[in-house]
Amino acid sequence: MAIDKNNPAEQPKTPDRNGSDGSTSDASSTRRRKKPRRDGKGSNTKTNNPTTPQSTKSKKRRSGKGTDNDAQALSTQTVDPGSDIGDAEDDAAAQAEGGIKAVGHQRIIPFMKIEKPMALLSLLMVIGSIIAIAVNGLNLGLDFTGGVSADVTYEQPVEQVEVVQALADSGFDDAVVQYLGTREELLVRLPPQSDNVDGLSAGLTQALALPSNSADISNVNIIGSQVGNEVYLNSVMALALALACMLGYVALRFQFKLSVGAVLSLFHDAIVTIGVFALFGLPFDLTVLAAILALIGYSLNDTIVVYDRIRENFRRVRGISPSQTIDLSLTETLRRTIMTISTVLLVVLAMMFLGGDGLYWFSVALFIGLLAGTYSSTYIASSIPLRMGLSRDDFVVKVKPEFEEEIVSFNDPKMTD
Repeated sequence: MAIDKNNPAEQPKTPDRNGSDGSTSDASSTRRRKKPRRDGKGSNTKTNNPTTPQSTKSKKRRSGKGTDNDAQALSTQTVDPGSDIGDAEDDAAAQAEGGIKAVGHQRIIPFMKIEKPMALLSLLMVIGSIIAIAVNGLNLGLDFTGGVSADVTYEQPVEQVEVVQALADSGFDDAVVQYLGTREELLVRLPPQSDNVDGLSAGLTQALALPSNSADISNVNIIGSQVGNEVYLNSVMALALALACMLGYVALRFQFKLSVGAVLSLFHDAIVTIGVFALFGLPFDLTVLAAILALIGYSLNDTIVVYDRIRENFRRVRGISPSQTIDLSLTETLRRTIMTISTVLLVVLAMMFLGGDGLYWFSVALFIGLLAGTYSSTYIASSIPLRMGLSRDDFVVKVKPEFEEEIVSFNDPKMTD
């Protein structure tokens, strides 16, 4: 057999044809096989162990490229989850990678390293927004202050700018014109005017008449200031109710500490957006309020994705601190966050520049809120639960005392005799 021929030291001595033993036999019968086998895999060691890695040290030394590769391999060295994370070698590897540590095969970005500066920035923005709202106030639209609304139908398509200019020439300033499905049907809203509906309708008919394009006013509504105040109060109550529902949902779905962080981050997004409108005197109407409510839903969705990964990593990864667990979760959801915010911002920018006057301020409110919401989901919603003492014990299911197994010992007197 081939194995016996390759191991002449273990081959038994048998007499040859001339009667002599195997020590004086032909040298070719005791020579090691130097040629490769038929399968081309060489010796038995390589054949029986096909997964044995080949040594590449000689190739690296010959090419002169092994030093840089070895240094890079040391700098990206991964850490076993069960080992001590804070030893000197891991810290040195993290410093070599710009402060990036590794857990298993996943490198994590230290988001919580700049947690305090970001918290201070958020606090300053919230305080500044509250001061702007208290000092400047909101430039409330006709939906909140009251006014006049009229449904106008033209014989031919018309541009919004032409209608606004025609109303301004007749003394109706600060008019808001919106399309109602087609370019011939429009909704015209004006500040509070006289209570005489007949005279107001005749004045609007004369003001809205364009050259070779007559206008027909089908409905004129006068909205009082009392109705506007009720709408304003109902809007504030809607925001408060939305935040309360979010608090209860996150508390039941995840954990109470996470629910506090989620609600505070949503409040941050809403108050910063409203503060920007108050600071620059931008018009605030029902479309802007709808944008803020939509923003709360979007920001909560992004926060829920991060919270779900935080809960999963607290249960799955062990041997790391809560701060590193949150960093790992934010790193794993970073790509998803970037893709989501990018696609949504493209749609918002398209509505802002191509949607017309009816969607302009809605898009502006969404644009401001999306930037604030992405920032708050990363830092505010994650750092506040961490400061409240979030740990792995908050997500591990504990066995109640009545369900614990009781250890019973049985002592037989006969066995001890």
